[in-house]
This record gives sequence, C-alpha cells and structure tokens, in this order.
Amino acid sequence: MSAFNCARATSCMTATCDEKNLRRLGLEVIRIESEAISSLSERIDERFVDACRLMLACTGRIIVTGMGKSGHIGGKIAATLASTGTPAFFVHPGEASHGDLGMITPQDVVMALSRSGETGEIVTILPLIKRIGSPLIALTGNHASTLAMQADVHLDIGVREEACPLGLAPTSSTTATLAMGDALAVALLQARGFTREDFALSHPGGSLGKRLLLRIKEIMHTGDAIPSVPESALIRDAVLEMTAKKLGMTAIVDAQGRVQGIFTDGDLRRLFETAHDIHYTPIAKVMTRRYTKIAADRLAAEAVHIMEEKRINALLVVDEENRLTGALNMHDLLRAGVV
Repeated sequence: MSAFNCARATSCMTATCDEKNLRRLGLEVIRIESEAISSLSERIDERFVDACRLMLACTGRIIVTGMGKSGHIGGKIAATLASTGTPAFFVHPGEASHGDLGMITPQDVVMALSRSGETGEIVTILPLIKRIGSPLIALTGNHASTLAMQADVHLDIGVREEACPLGLAPTSSTTATLAMGDALAVALLQARGFTREDFALSHPGGSLGKRLLLRIKEIMHTGDAIPSVPESALIRDAVLEMTAKKLGMTAIVDAQGRVQGIFTDGDLRRLFETAHDIHYTPIAKVMTRRYTKIAADRLAAEAVHIMEEKRINALLVVDEENRLTGALNMHDLLRAGVV
C-alpha cells in the first residue's frame, strides 16, 4: 500500500471510529436489544404456560435443537435447563439426519429454535420427530412458518429489527431467544421446587457447590490434630499446644472432653499486658469461657458467616453434649474453596 493510501485509510478510520461514534453505536445496540427483550413480556401468555406444562410432564429429556447462531443459543438453553432441574441436552439438526435422531425418544420433548421457522435441517427432521411421537415446542419469529405450524406449542421470539445495521447478523433475535429460554427454565425451576442445594448438586466442582454442599465435618481437624488442653494445664502448656497445632487457639476441656473455654492468639497478646506468669498461672484462670462453637454437620458456609459476623478466625466443633469433636479456622475454609 502506498504512503498516500495508508494516510487515507488512517484518516478514514479516525473519522469513523472516534470515541463518541463508537459509544453511540454501542448504546444503539443495547437500546435495540433491550426493546426486543421488553417486547417478550406480552408473549408470556397461555402458550408459554402450555410449553411449561409440556416440559413439566416430560418423563424423558428436553431435546433442544437449532442451526447456526440459533444452535449456539440452543446449547446455552439446554445447559441452563439441565442445571436448574430440567434434564436437557442439545442435538445438532444436521447430525440428527445422520444418526443422532436416535437420541430422541417418545418420552422426550423437542424444543426447536429457528428465527425464520424454515431452517432446512430442522424442517427435514420434523416428520421424523412427529413419527417418534415427541411433543414439539417451536421458538420462531414467524408464526406462519413450517416449524411453527407443525409445533404443539409455538412461542413467538420475533423482533422488530436486528441490532446489526445491515439487518443480517442475528443479534436482537438471538438475545430474545435466549431470554425466552431463561424464562422457561426459571419458571420450571420454581414449579419444581428446585432448591439451592439441588443447584449445588449439579455444580459440585464450582465454588457455589462447595459453599452449598460442603459440611464442617469434611474439613475440620480431628483427633490429635485438635488443639486441646485440660483445665489443669498452665498457660505455658496452652501456648505450646497452640504452637504445635497451628490453628491460632486451643480448647480447654474437662475430664469428659466437654469444652470449658477457649484461649486464642488474641488472648495471649492481651495477657502480656497483665502480671500473669505463663509458667505458673492455670489456663482456666485466663481462658475465655464464652466462646463460639458449631456442629460438625452444619454447612461450611455457615462457619464463614459466623466468623465474619463475630470477627473471629477459628471455631470449635462440638457434639450435642458439648464434647470437643473438631476445630477449624479461616485458612481451612480458604483451602476448601468455600471463601
């Protein structure tokens, strides 16, 4: 490219890509897509309810299918359904004609996505879906299309305009389709009584799953790893126990193992401001008798809440008779991925 052409290209780019113009274009896309989603509120009607009822009655899986950009949106809708209590998976309509149609059974419900309602790969398999006997839910922008006419329930996801200035790239239409899929998934979630713990069961590898499923007993220190000294111990013994077990505290227990108090790093620092001799003073004289405890079967997330609320770094774990069964601190929760 000549120097003249380079300069001309740079000048054109500067003229069309200035900051104000870029922001204007971005805001226009947001406006158009927001309007597309808002227009869906009028379509949450009896047909939406019928679609929900079909899926709630499904004894198999929700089979989502779509081509191109609709296929990408379909994959997201299937994933959202599956993670919120409605078993679902995505089937590519092109592959369905070459064997994948065997994944669909009469117990399943098929959800087909197509902006035009005339997508060739989907229209081709419609007679086969009908032959299998699976109910069909169609999400299209054309109520007179082949797909809409063949569906048991048709949900209109048509938009007034695409955000693409050329009117070609699916933008508003895919956003509207995704929003309708989310509306279906959340409505089903509520109808099924799906809980936070149910959600966590399908997300065990994430931090959310750990917060909702992990119990104190799974991460607490037990046995010899629990910092503990008898009531007859001296302050010196308690400090040595704290140092050895590295939890920043130690429990003080009676002969039956019932917790009588706690002694922490903070207590030790405050002790230096007094005249107590750590070599001769019993720990029972300086321990904190009002301490915070938790049961082993409680959620680890509850321990985080307690520690943050009380501004403490460690907890003692006790049974119904207040016997010491474990201990943990904030570092244990951090390592477990709960925090």
